Amino acid sequence: MRNKKLAEKSGADILIEALLAQGVDTVFGYPGGAVLPIYDALFQHPKIRHVLVRHEAGAAHAAEGYARSTGKPGVVLVTSGPGATNAVTGIADAFMDSIPMVCITGQVATNLIGSDAFQEADTIGITRHCTKHNYLVKDPAELGAVVAEAFHIATQGRPGPVVIDIPKNVQVATAEYERHGNNAAKRYVPAGEADFAAITRAVELLAKAKAPILYTGGGIINSGPDASAALRELAALSGAPVTSTLMGLGSFPASDPAWLGMLGMHGTYEANMAMNQCDVMLCLGARFDDRVTGRLDAFSPNSIKVHIDIDRSSINKTVRVDLPIVADVGKAIRQMITIWNSRKLQPQKLDEWWARIKGWRSVGSLNYPASQSEIMPQYAIERLYELTKDKAPIITTEVGQHQMWAAQHFHFDAPNKWLTSGGLGTMGYGLPAAIGAQMGNPEALVIDIAGEASIQMNIQEMGTASQYRLPVKVFILNNEWMGMVRQWQQLTYESRYSNSYSDSLPDFVALAEAYGWKGIRCDDPAKLDDAIAEMLAYKGPVMFDCRVAKEANCFPMIPSGAAHTEMILHSDEVSGTMDDEAKALV
Repeated sequence: MRNKKLAEKSGADILIEALLAQGVDTVFGYPGGAVLPIYDALFQHPKIRHVLVRHEAGAAHAAEGYARSTGKPGVVLVTSGPGATNAVTGIADAFMDSIPMVCITGQVATNLIGSDAFQEADTIGITRHCTKHNYLVKDPAELGAVVAEAFHIATQGRPGPVVIDIPKNVQVATAEYERHGNNAAKRYVPAGEADFAAITRAVELLAKAKAPILYTGGGIINSGPDASAALRELAALSGAPVTSTLMGLGSFPASDPAWLGMLGMHGTYEANMAMNQCDVMLCLGARFDDRVTGRLDAFSPNSIKVHIDIDRSSINKTVRVDLPIVADVGKAIRQMITIWNSRKLQPQKLDEWWARIKGWRSVGSLNYPASQSEIMPQYAIERLYELTKDKAPIITTEVGQHQMWAAQHFHFDAPNKWLTSGGLGTMGYGLPAAIGAQMGNPEALVIDIAGEASIQMNIQEMGTASQYRLPVKVFILNNEWMGMVRQWQQLTYESRYSNSYSDSLPDFVALAEAYGWKGIRCDDPAKLDDAIAEMLAYKGPVMFDCRVAKEANCFPMIPSGAAHTEMILHSDEVSGTMDDEAKALV
Protein backbone atom coordinates (compact mmCIF):
# COMPACT_ATOMS: atom_id res chain seq x y z
CA MET A 1 0.00 0.00 0.00
CA ARG A 2 1.48 3.35 -1.01
CA ASN A 3 2.11 6.04 1.59
CA LYS A 4 -0.28 8.94 1.62
CA LYS A 5 0.99 11.76 -0.54
CA LEU A 6 2.85 14.38 1.50
CA ALA A 7 1.68 17.96 1.53
CA GLU A 8 3.78 20.27 -0.59
CA LYS A 9 5.80 23.06 1.01
CA SER A 10 7.68 25.99 -0.42
CA GLY A 11 11.41 25.67 -0.89
CA ALA A 12 11.90 28.22 1.90
CA ASP A 13 9.75 26.16 4.30
CA ILE A 14 11.56 22.98 3.31
CA LEU A 15 14.87 24.70 4.07
CA ILE A 16 13.76 25.74 7.55
CA GLU A 17 12.35 22.27 8.29
CA ALA A 18 15.65 20.73 7.15
CA LEU A 19 17.63 23.09 9.40
CA LEU A 20 15.45 22.16 12.36
CA ALA A 21 16.03 18.49 11.56
CA GLN A 22 19.78 19.17 11.90
CA GLY A 23 19.27 20.67 15.35
CA VAL A 24 19.96 24.25 14.26
CA ASP A 25 18.90 26.78 16.88
CA THR A 26 20.86 29.88 15.81
CA VAL A 27 21.43 31.53 12.42
CA PHE A 28 23.60 34.59 11.81
CA GLY A 29 22.53 36.66 8.85
CA TYR A 30 21.40 39.77 7.03
CA PRO A 31 18.27 39.95 4.82
CA GLY A 32 18.07 41.03 1.19
CA GLY A 33 15.82 40.63 -1.80
CA ALA A 34 17.07 37.20 -2.87
CA VAL A 35 16.40 35.62 0.55
CA LEU A 36 13.18 37.33 1.58
CA PRO A 37 11.13 34.12 1.12
CA ILE A 38 13.49 32.40 3.58
CA TYR A 39 13.20 35.27 6.05
CA ASP A 40 9.41 35.07 5.77
CA ALA A 41 9.61 31.36 6.58
CA LEU A 42 11.92 32.12 9.53
CA PHE A 43 9.27 34.50 10.86
CA GLN A 44 6.94 31.50 11.18
CA HIS A 45 9.54 29.34 13.00
CA PRO A 46 10.50 30.94 16.34
CA LYS A 47 12.53 27.85 17.35
CA ILE A 48 15.41 29.24 15.30
CA ARG A 49 17.02 32.39 16.69
CA HIS A 50 18.14 34.76 13.97
CA VAL A 51 20.99 37.10 14.91
CA LEU A 52 20.91 40.22 12.76
CA VAL A 53 24.51 41.31 12.16
CA ARG A 54 25.59 44.64 10.66
CA HIS A 55 27.72 43.19 7.83
CA GLU A 56 27.79 39.77 6.20
CA ALA A 57 31.47 39.31 7.12
CA GLY A 58 30.32 39.66 10.71
CA ALA A 59 27.76 36.90 10.16
CA ALA A 60 30.42 34.46 8.97
CA HIS A 61 32.86 35.30 11.77
CA ALA A 62 30.08 35.11 14.36
CA ALA A 63 29.16 31.67 13.04
CA GLU A 64 32.83 30.70 13.40
CA GLY A 65 32.89 31.88 17.01
CA TYR A 66 29.68 30.00 17.74
CA ALA A 67 31.05 26.82 16.16
CA ARG A 68 34.50 26.97 17.72
CA SER A 69 33.14 27.58 21.23
CA THR A 70 30.21 25.12 21.17
CA GLY A 71 31.43 22.36 18.86
CA LYS A 72 28.25 22.72 16.78
CA PRO A 73 28.24 23.94 13.17
CA GLY A 74 27.69 27.64 12.62
CA VAL A 75 24.96 28.67 10.18
CA VAL A 76 24.97 31.78 7.99
CA LEU A 77 22.16 33.24 5.88
CA VAL A 78 22.92 36.05 3.40
CA THR A 79 21.49 37.41 0.21
CA SER A 80 22.86 37.18 -3.33
CA GLY A 81 25.62 39.27 -4.90
CA PRO A 82 27.28 41.51 -2.31
CA GLY A 83 25.72 39.54 0.52
CA ALA A 84 27.52 36.43 -0.62
CA THR A 85 30.77 38.15 -1.57
CA ASN A 86 30.90 39.98 1.77
CA ALA A 87 30.72 36.58 3.51
CA VAL A 88 33.55 35.08 1.45
CA THR A 89 36.34 36.25 3.79
CA GLY A 90 34.66 34.48 6.71
CA ILE A 91 34.08 31.39 4.58
CA ALA A 92 37.74 31.34 3.55
CA ASP A 93 38.75 31.86 7.17
CA ALA A 94 36.66 28.88 8.25
CA PHE A 95 38.18 26.79 5.46
CA MET A 96 41.74 27.58 6.53
CA ASP A 97 41.04 26.94 10.22
CA SER A 98 38.77 23.89 9.78
CA ILE A 99 35.64 25.43 11.31
CA PRO A 100 32.30 23.67 10.58
CA MET A 101 29.94 26.11 8.87
CA VAL A 102 26.96 25.97 6.54
CA CYS A 103 26.45 29.19 4.61
CA ILE A 104 23.12 29.63 2.84
CA THR A 105 23.17 32.25 0.11
CA GLY A 106 20.35 33.63 -1.97
CA GLN A 107 20.68 33.69 -5.75
CA VAL A 108 18.76 35.34 -8.57
CA ALA A 109 16.02 33.26 -10.21
CA THR A 110 17.25 30.34 -12.29
CA ASN A 111 16.09 31.94 -15.54
CA LEU A 112 18.25 35.01 -14.79
CA ILE A 113 21.47 33.20 -13.90
CA GLY A 114 24.22 34.31 -16.26
CA SER A 115 22.42 37.45 -17.41
CA ASP A 116 24.19 39.89 -15.05
CA ALA A 117 20.92 40.40 -13.22
CA PHE A 118 20.64 42.77 -10.26
CA GLN A 119 22.76 41.49 -7.35
CA GLU A 120 23.91 38.43 -9.28
CA ALA A 121 27.28 36.84 -8.56
CA ASP A 122 28.71 33.44 -9.41
CA THR A 123 28.70 32.34 -5.78
CA ILE A 124 29.50 28.74 -6.66
CA GLY A 125 32.51 29.76 -8.73
CA ILE A 126 33.71 32.31 -6.19
CA THR A 127 33.55 29.88 -3.25
CA ARG A 128 34.74 26.73 -5.05
CA HIS A 129 38.27 27.01 -3.70
CA CYS A 130 37.43 28.06 -0.14
CA THR A 131 34.75 25.49 0.74
CA LYS A 132 34.71 21.76 1.34
CA HIS A 133 31.77 21.60 -1.06
CA ASN A 134 29.12 23.89 -2.51
CA TYR A 135 25.69 23.45 -4.10
CA LEU A 136 23.48 25.36 -6.50
CA VAL A 137 19.99 23.99 -5.81
CA LYS A 138 17.60 24.26 -8.77
CA ASP A 139 14.76 22.05 -7.50
CA PRO A 140 13.02 22.55 -4.13
CA ALA A 141 12.56 18.78 -3.87
CA GLU A 142 16.34 18.45 -3.50
CA LEU A 143 16.68 20.85 -0.60
CA GLY A 144 16.11 18.35 2.21
CA ALA A 145 18.76 15.97 0.98
CA VAL A 146 21.21 18.80 0.18
CA VAL A 147 20.93 20.31 3.65
CA ALA A 148 21.46 16.93 5.34
CA GLU A 149 24.50 16.25 3.17
CA ALA A 150 25.90 19.75 3.69
CA PHE A 151 25.86 19.38 7.47
CA HIS A 152 27.46 15.95 7.23
CA ILE A 153 30.28 17.25 5.05
CA ALA A 154 30.79 20.38 7.18
CA THR A 155 31.12 18.47 10.44
CA GLN A 156 32.73 15.14 9.53
CA GLY A 157 36.37 14.50 8.72
CA ARG A 158 38.35 17.72 8.71
CA PRO A 159 35.57 20.26 9.41
CA GLY A 160 34.99 23.18 7.11
CA PRO A 161 32.48 25.44 5.40
CA VAL A 162 29.83 24.33 2.90
CA VAL A 163 27.82 26.77 0.77
CA ILE A 164 24.22 26.18 -0.36
CA ASP A 165 23.21 28.67 -3.09
CA ILE A 166 19.42 28.84 -3.56
CA PRO A 167 17.79 30.84 -6.38
CA LYS A 168 14.82 32.94 -5.33
CA ASN A 169 12.30 31.10 -7.49
CA VAL A 170 13.39 27.79 -5.91
CA GLN A 171 12.59 29.27 -2.51
CA VAL A 172 9.07 30.07 -3.70
CA ALA A 173 8.35 26.91 -5.71
CA THR A 174 6.72 23.99 -3.90
CA ALA A 175 7.56 20.33 -3.54
CA GLU A 176 6.90 17.42 -1.24
CA TYR A 177 9.20 17.27 1.76
CA GLU A 178 10.06 14.15 3.62
CA ARG A 179 12.78 14.14 6.24
CA HIS A 180 15.69 12.58 4.41
CA GLY A 181 18.05 10.07 5.87
CA ASN A 182 21.73 10.84 5.78
CA ASN A 183 22.67 9.63 2.32
CA ALA A 184 25.84 11.66 2.63
CA ALA A 185 27.27 8.98 4.91
CA LYS A 186 27.54 6.76 1.84
CA ARG A 187 29.10 9.45 -0.39
CA TYR A 188 31.53 11.00 2.09
CA VAL A 189 33.29 8.65 4.47
CA PRO A 190 36.27 10.28 6.21
CA ALA A 191 38.96 8.33 8.03
CA GLY A 192 38.25 6.87 11.46
CA GLU A 193 40.63 4.67 13.42
CA ALA A 194 44.24 4.30 12.34
CA ASP A 195 45.77 1.29 10.63
CA PHE A 196 46.75 -1.04 13.48
CA ALA A 197 50.24 -1.82 12.20
CA ALA A 198 51.02 1.85 11.59
CA ILE A 199 49.75 3.06 14.96
CA THR A 200 51.64 0.23 16.69
CA ARG A 201 54.81 1.43 14.96
CA ALA A 202 54.11 4.97 16.21
CA VAL A 203 53.83 3.65 19.77
CA GLU A 204 57.11 1.78 19.46
CA LEU A 205 58.92 4.86 18.16
CA LEU A 206 57.57 6.99 21.00
CA ALA A 207 58.49 4.42 23.64
CA LYS A 208 62.08 4.14 22.38
CA ALA A 209 62.65 7.86 21.87
CA LYS A 210 65.30 9.60 23.97
CA ALA A 211 64.18 13.10 22.98
CA PRO A 212 60.52 12.94 21.91
CA ILE A 213 58.07 15.76 21.37
CA LEU A 214 54.28 15.84 20.87
CA TYR A 215 53.46 18.53 18.30
CA THR A 216 49.73 19.22 18.50
CA GLY A 217 47.30 21.31 16.45
CA GLY A 218 43.70 22.34 16.03
CA GLY A 219 42.79 18.82 14.91
CA ILE A 220 42.90 17.75 18.56
CA ILE A 221 40.20 20.30 19.41
CA ASN A 222 38.15 19.46 16.31
CA SER A 223 38.17 15.79 17.26
CA GLY A 224 36.25 16.57 20.45
CA PRO A 225 36.83 16.79 24.21
CA ASP A 226 37.96 13.16 24.47
CA ALA A 227 40.89 13.89 22.17
CA SER A 228 42.24 16.48 24.59
CA ALA A 229 41.78 14.08 27.50
CA ALA A 230 43.56 11.36 25.53
CA LEU A 231 46.43 13.72 24.74
CA ARG A 232 46.96 14.33 28.45
CA GLU A 233 47.05 10.57 29.07
CA LEU A 234 49.54 9.98 26.27
CA ALA A 235 51.82 12.74 27.52
CA ALA A 236 51.75 11.26 31.02
CA LEU A 237 52.48 7.74 29.75
CA SER A 238 55.34 8.76 27.49
CA GLY A 239 56.82 11.55 29.58
CA ALA A 240 57.18 13.59 26.39
CA PRO A 241 56.94 17.39 26.32
CA VAL A 242 54.02 18.97 24.47
CA THR A 243 53.88 22.00 22.22
CA SER A 244 51.10 23.39 20.07
CA THR A 245 50.28 25.54 17.11
CA LEU A 246 48.31 28.77 17.50
CA MET A 247 45.09 26.90 16.65
CA GLY A 248 45.79 24.10 19.10
CA LEU A 249 46.10 26.20 22.25
CA GLY A 250 43.97 24.69 25.00
CA SER A 251 44.21 21.14 23.71
CA PHE A 252 46.81 20.52 26.44
CA PRO A 253 46.75 22.34 29.81
CA ALA A 254 49.15 25.27 29.94
CA SER A 255 49.50 24.61 33.67
CA ASP A 256 50.97 21.13 33.08
CA PRO A 257 54.76 20.88 33.65
CA ALA A 258 55.06 19.08 30.30
CA TRP A 259 53.78 22.14 28.43
CA LEU A 260 56.44 23.99 26.43
CA GLY A 261 54.21 26.74 25.12
CA MET A 262 53.36 27.59 21.54
CA LEU A 263 55.92 26.94 18.83
CA GLY A 264 56.66 28.72 15.59
CA MET A 265 57.31 32.31 14.55
CA HIS A 266 56.33 33.81 17.91
CA GLY A 267 56.62 30.62 19.94
CA THR A 268 58.80 30.04 22.97
CA TYR A 269 62.51 29.34 22.75
CA GLU A 270 62.09 26.01 24.55
CA ALA A 271 59.34 24.82 22.17
CA ASN A 272 61.28 25.72 19.05
CA MET A 273 64.58 24.34 20.28
CA ALA A 274 62.94 21.10 21.42
CA MET A 275 61.36 20.76 18.00
CA ASN A 276 64.73 21.34 16.38
CA GLN A 277 66.61 18.87 18.59
CA CYS A 278 64.07 16.06 19.09
CA ASP A 279 64.71 12.53 17.85
CA VAL A 280 61.03 11.53 17.45
CA MET A 281 58.34 14.02 16.53
CA LEU A 282 54.72 12.93 16.82
CA CYS A 283 52.58 15.46 14.92
CA LEU A 284 48.96 15.19 16.05
CA GLY A 285 46.30 17.07 14.09
CA ALA A 286 48.57 19.82 12.75
CA ARG A 287 49.57 20.62 9.17
CA PHE A 288 53.16 21.93 9.26
CA ASP A 289 52.15 25.50 8.53
CA ASP A 290 54.93 27.81 7.33
CA ARG A 291 54.57 29.96 10.46
CA VAL A 292 55.43 26.82 12.47
CA THR A 293 58.16 25.23 10.41
CA GLY A 294 60.29 28.21 9.44
CA ARG A 295 62.90 27.24 6.85
CA LEU A 296 61.88 23.78 5.70
CA ASP A 297 65.34 22.33 5.16
CA ALA A 298 66.23 23.24 8.75
CA PHE A 299 62.99 22.06 10.35
CA SER A 300 63.58 19.34 12.95
CA PRO A 301 66.37 17.95 10.75
CA ASN A 302 67.32 14.82 12.71
CA SER A 303 63.97 13.53 13.90
CA ILE A 304 61.84 10.58 12.89
CA LYS A 305 58.57 12.24 11.95
CA VAL A 306 55.15 10.67 12.55
CA HIS A 307 52.12 12.56 11.23
CA ILE A 308 48.56 11.66 12.24
CA ASP A 309 45.88 13.67 10.48
CA ILE A 310 42.36 13.05 9.22
CA ASP A 311 43.05 15.05 6.05
CA ARG A 312 44.95 12.90 3.60
CA SER A 313 45.96 15.96 1.57
CA SER A 314 47.86 17.39 4.55
CA ILE A 315 50.19 14.39 4.69
CA ASN A 316 53.57 15.05 3.02
CA LYS A 317 52.25 18.33 1.57
CA THR A 318 55.09 20.46 2.94
CA VAL A 319 57.17 18.21 5.19
CA ARG A 320 58.08 14.65 4.22
CA VAL A 321 57.37 12.35 7.14
CA ASP A 322 58.62 8.87 7.95
CA LEU A 323 55.33 7.43 9.18
CA PRO A 324 52.12 8.92 7.71
CA ILE A 325 48.85 7.88 9.37
CA VAL A 326 45.47 9.02 8.04
CA ALA A 327 43.01 8.83 10.92
CA ASP A 328 40.84 10.76 13.33
CA VAL A 329 43.51 12.03 15.70
CA GLY A 330 41.42 11.50 18.83
CA LYS A 331 40.70 7.88 17.93
CA ALA A 332 44.34 7.34 16.97
CA ILE A 333 45.60 8.62 20.33
CA ARG A 334 43.16 6.32 22.13
CA GLN A 335 44.53 3.42 20.08
CA MET A 336 48.06 4.39 21.09
CA ILE A 337 47.10 4.43 24.77
CA THR A 338 45.45 1.01 24.48
CA ILE A 339 48.51 -0.49 22.77
CA TRP A 340 50.90 1.12 25.26
CA ASN A 341 48.98 -0.22 28.25
CA SER A 342 48.39 -3.67 26.79
CA ARG A 343 52.11 -4.08 26.19
CA LYS A 344 52.99 -2.52 29.55
CA LEU A 345 55.56 -0.33 27.84
CA GLN A 346 57.91 1.91 29.74
CA PRO A 347 59.38 5.08 28.19
CA GLN A 348 63.09 5.74 28.04
CA LYS A 349 64.55 7.74 30.91
CA LEU A 350 64.21 11.29 29.68
CA ASP A 351 66.16 13.07 32.44
CA GLU A 352 68.81 14.36 30.05
CA TRP A 353 66.15 15.57 27.58
CA TRP A 354 64.26 17.42 30.28
CA ALA A 355 67.52 18.90 31.60
CA ARG A 356 68.15 20.40 28.17
CA ILE A 357 64.60 21.73 28.06
CA LYS A 358 65.10 23.29 31.51
CA GLY A 359 68.14 25.08 30.13
CA TRP A 360 66.15 26.46 27.20
CA ARG A 361 63.39 27.55 29.56
CA SER A 362 65.89 29.42 31.70
CA VAL A 363 66.48 31.80 28.78
CA GLY A 364 63.14 33.40 29.63
CA SER A 365 62.10 34.01 26.05
CA LEU A 366 58.79 35.62 27.05
CA ASN A 367 60.45 38.15 29.37
CA TYR A 368 59.95 41.81 28.52
CA PRO A 369 61.18 45.14 29.90
CA ALA A 370 59.23 46.36 32.89
CA SER A 371 57.86 49.89 33.15
CA GLN A 372 56.22 51.90 35.90
CA SER A 373 55.37 54.83 33.65
CA GLU A 374 53.50 53.08 30.84
CA ILE A 375 51.54 49.85 30.41
CA MET A 376 53.53 47.21 28.60
CA PRO A 377 51.19 45.18 26.36
CA GLN A 378 52.52 41.88 27.73
CA TYR A 379 51.79 43.10 31.26
CA ALA A 380 48.24 44.04 30.26
CA ILE A 381 47.61 40.48 29.01
CA GLU A 382 49.17 38.98 32.13
CA ARG A 383 46.95 41.04 34.43
CA LEU A 384 43.86 40.25 32.33
CA TYR A 385 44.69 36.56 32.65
CA GLU A 386 45.30 36.66 36.39
CA LEU A 387 42.06 38.53 37.05
CA THR A 388 39.88 36.30 34.84
CA LYS A 389 41.40 32.81 34.98
CA ASP A 390 39.01 31.64 37.68
CA LYS A 391 36.09 32.55 35.43
CA ALA A 392 37.19 30.20 32.58
CA PRO A 393 36.77 32.94 29.96
CA ILE A 394 36.37 32.45 26.24
CA ILE A 395 38.99 34.58 24.51
CA THR A 396 38.72 35.79 20.93
CA THR A 397 41.27 37.98 19.19
CA GLU A 398 41.70 40.19 16.21
CA VAL A 399 44.96 39.76 14.24
CA GLY A 400 48.33 41.36 14.90
CA GLN A 401 50.76 41.89 17.77
CA HIS A 402 47.98 41.73 20.37
CA GLN A 403 47.01 38.28 19.02
CA MET A 404 50.53 36.94 19.51
CA TRP A 405 50.88 38.53 22.95
CA ALA A 406 47.58 36.91 23.93
CA ALA A 407 48.81 33.52 22.68
CA GLN A 408 52.02 33.92 24.67
CA HIS A 409 50.76 35.38 27.95
CA PHE A 410 47.15 34.20 28.31
CA HIS A 411 47.12 30.54 29.32
CA PHE A 412 44.49 27.92 28.46
CA ASP A 413 43.83 24.69 30.32
CA ALA A 414 40.84 23.54 28.25
CA PRO A 415 39.81 23.41 24.59
CA ASN A 416 37.26 25.69 22.91
CA LYS A 417 38.30 28.70 25.00
CA TRP A 418 40.68 30.25 22.44
CA LEU A 419 39.12 31.56 19.22
CA THR A 420 41.43 33.23 16.74
CA SER A 421 42.04 33.53 13.03
CA GLY A 422 45.12 31.43 12.34
CA GLY A 423 45.48 30.37 8.72
CA LEU A 424 43.97 33.39 6.97
CA GLY A 425 44.94 35.97 9.61
CA THR A 426 41.73 37.98 9.27
CA MET A 427 41.61 41.39 10.90
CA GLY A 428 38.11 42.08 12.18
CA TYR A 429 37.52 38.49 13.27
CA GLY A 430 37.47 38.96 17.03
CA LEU A 431 34.40 41.09 17.79
CA PRO A 432 31.88 39.12 15.68
CA ALA A 433 33.48 35.86 16.85
CA ALA A 434 32.96 37.01 20.44
CA ILE A 435 29.31 37.75 19.64
CA GLY A 436 28.88 34.26 18.19
CA ALA A 437 30.59 32.69 21.20
CA GLN A 438 28.40 34.69 23.58
CA MET A 439 25.25 33.60 21.75
CA GLY A 440 26.34 29.97 22.08
CA ASN A 441 27.51 30.37 25.69
CA PRO A 442 25.24 32.98 27.26
CA GLU A 443 26.59 32.53 30.80
CA ALA A 444 30.27 32.65 29.85
CA LEU A 445 32.68 35.56 30.16
CA VAL A 446 33.69 36.36 26.58
CA ILE A 447 36.55 38.77 25.91
CA ASP A 448 37.87 39.98 22.56
CA ILE A 449 41.53 40.95 22.89
CA ALA A 450 41.92 43.53 20.12
CA GLY A 451 44.17 46.09 18.53
CA GLU A 452 42.98 49.59 17.76
CA ALA A 453 43.44 48.96 14.03
CA SER A 454 41.87 45.48 13.78
CA ILE A 455 38.84 46.36 15.88
CA GLN A 456 37.81 48.97 13.32
CA MET A 457 37.46 46.34 10.59
CA ASN A 458 34.10 45.14 11.96
CA ILE A 459 33.44 47.67 14.69
CA GLN A 460 29.84 48.11 13.51
CA GLU A 461 29.05 44.76 15.15
CA MET A 462 28.90 46.68 18.43
CA GLY A 463 25.33 47.33 17.34
CA THR A 464 24.65 43.59 17.21
CA ALA A 465 25.88 43.14 20.77
CA SER A 466 23.70 46.05 21.89
CA GLN A 467 20.60 44.71 20.15
CA TYR A 468 20.89 41.26 21.71
CA ARG A 469 22.16 42.55 25.06
CA LEU A 470 25.32 40.50 24.88
CA PRO A 471 27.82 41.31 27.65
CA VAL A 472 30.94 40.88 25.49
CA LYS A 473 34.09 42.69 26.59
CA VAL A 474 36.55 44.20 24.10
CA PHE A 475 40.03 44.74 25.55
CA ILE A 476 41.98 46.96 23.13
CA LEU A 477 45.77 47.11 23.31
CA ASN A 478 45.97 50.59 21.85
CA ASN A 479 49.47 51.52 20.66
CA GLU A 480 48.24 53.81 17.86
CA TRP A 481 50.02 51.69 15.23
CA MET A 482 49.22 48.76 13.01
CA GLY A 483 51.63 47.07 15.38
CA MET A 484 52.75 43.99 13.47
CA VAL A 485 53.11 45.97 10.24
CA ARG A 486 55.21 48.58 12.07
CA GLN A 487 57.35 45.84 13.65
CA TRP A 488 58.13 44.29 10.26
CA GLN A 489 58.83 47.71 8.77
CA GLN A 490 61.27 48.42 11.59
CA LEU A 491 63.08 45.11 11.26
CA THR A 492 62.94 44.64 7.50
CA TYR A 493 62.48 48.04 5.84
CA GLU A 494 64.88 50.22 7.83
CA SER A 495 62.06 51.82 9.85
CA ARG A 496 60.28 53.23 6.83
CA TYR A 497 56.80 53.30 8.38
CA SER A 498 54.69 53.41 5.25
CA ASN A 499 50.99 53.84 6.15
CA SER A 500 51.22 51.84 9.38
CA TYR A 501 50.31 54.65 11.78
CA SER A 502 46.69 54.65 12.87
CA ASP A 503 45.96 58.34 12.49
CA SER A 504 42.57 59.89 13.31
CA LEU A 505 41.62 57.18 15.78
CA PRO A 506 38.15 57.37 17.28
CA ASP A 507 37.56 58.10 20.93
CA PHE A 508 36.78 54.52 21.87
CA VAL A 509 35.11 55.48 25.16
CA ALA A 510 32.78 57.94 23.43
CA LEU A 511 32.11 55.39 20.69
CA ALA A 512 31.23 52.77 23.30
CA GLU A 513 28.77 55.15 24.92
CA ALA A 514 27.24 55.97 21.53
CA TYR A 515 26.43 52.28 21.06
CA GLY A 516 25.10 51.92 24.61
CA TRP A 517 28.22 50.17 25.89
CA LYS A 518 30.36 51.13 28.86
CA GLY A 519 33.69 52.70 27.94
CA ILE A 520 36.82 52.50 30.09
CA ARG A 521 40.25 53.99 29.43
CA CYS A 522 43.48 53.27 31.30
CA ASP A 523 47.09 54.32 30.69
CA ASP A 524 48.55 53.86 34.18
CA PRO A 525 49.96 50.43 35.16
CA ALA A 526 49.18 51.17 38.81
CA LYS A 527 45.48 51.57 37.99
CA LEU A 528 45.19 48.69 35.53
CA ASP A 529 43.90 46.04 37.95
CA ASP A 530 41.12 48.30 39.22
CA ALA A 531 40.12 49.19 35.68
CA ILE A 532 39.95 45.52 34.65
CA ALA A 533 37.89 44.77 37.77
CA GLU A 534 35.50 47.56 36.76
CA MET A 535 35.16 45.99 33.31
CA LEU A 536 34.41 42.57 34.76
CA ALA A 537 31.88 43.91 37.25
CA TYR A 538 29.78 45.58 34.55
CA LYS A 539 26.93 43.33 33.41
CA GLY A 540 26.72 44.65 29.85
CA PRO A 541 29.17 45.09 26.95
CA VAL A 542 32.38 47.00 27.66
CA MET A 543 35.03 48.56 25.43
CA PHE A 544 38.32 48.91 27.34
CA ASP A 545 40.82 51.30 25.74
CA CYS A 546 44.11 50.12 27.24
CA ARG A 547 46.80 52.60 26.20
CA VAL A 548 50.02 50.61 25.97
CA ALA A 549 53.66 51.30 25.10
CA LYS A 550 53.59 52.50 21.51
CA GLU A 551 56.66 50.84 20.06
CA ALA A 552 56.88 47.54 21.94
CA ASN A 553 57.74 44.62 19.66
CA CYS A 554 56.52 41.05 19.89
CA PHE A 555 59.36 38.69 20.79
CA PRO A 556 60.57 36.02 20.54
CA MET A 557 60.38 35.98 16.78
CA ILE A 558 61.69 33.84 13.96
CA PRO A 559 62.26 36.01 10.89
CA SER A 560 60.20 34.73 7.98
CA GLY A 561 62.06 31.94 6.22
CA ALA A 562 64.63 31.52 9.00
CA ALA A 563 65.27 28.39 11.08
CA HIS A 564 64.13 27.70 14.63
CA THR A 565 67.72 28.15 15.78
CA GLU A 566 67.73 31.71 14.41
CA MET A 567 65.21 33.22 16.81
CA ILE A 568 65.36 36.84 17.85
CA LEU A 569 64.70 36.60 21.58
CA HIS A 570 64.66 40.19 22.78
CA SER A 571 64.71 43.67 21.33
CA ASP A 572 68.36 44.19 22.27
CA GLU A 573 69.25 41.48 19.75
CA VAL A 574 67.84 43.46 16.84
CA SER A 575 70.65 45.08 14.88
CA GLY A 576 68.27 47.54 13.25
CA THR A 577 67.85 45.86 9.89
CA MET A 578 68.02 42.36 8.47
CA ASP A 579 70.53 41.37 5.85
CA ASP A 580 69.52 41.19 2.19
CA GLU A 581 69.03 37.42 2.30
CA ALA A 582 66.60 37.68 5.22
CA LYS A 583 64.69 40.48 3.47
CA ALA A 584 64.26 38.33 0.40
CA LEU A 585 62.57 35.66 2.53
CA VAL A 586 59.89 37.96 3.92
